[in-house]
Amino acid sequence: MSEQLISRRGAFSLLGLGAALGFAVPTTLLTESDAEAQMQPTAPAPSAPAPTAPPMSGMQQGQEQQTGRKKRRQARHTGRTKRREARHTGRTQRREARGKSDKLYMKGNTTKQQ
Repeated sequence: MSEQLISRRGAFSLLGLGAALGFAVPTTLLTESDAEAQMQPTAPAPSAPAPTAPPMSGMQQGQEQQTGRKKRRQARHTGRTKRREARHTGRTQRREARGKSDKLYMKGNTTKQQ
């Protein structure tokens, strides 16, 4: 048998063929026969520990999701507001600093013309 490199396209086609065959094989061939399955002793199912809180109804879950969304939205809103205020105060401070240092900035022509 000669050694050949397989292309990516060939590898994917083989992979797809294997997946298709995996789905096409009937499940009865993969499981035990009914007689063997019946001969095995059945053990009682282990009981799961009782949950600490009773399961919530759909309405309660919806309300909790809604309150969570509201909290996240409010947090985003306050964050935006704080950032906006910080930008505003920074701009005003920079303006005031420029105004104090540049008294002649944009004042017009202050030289005497003849």
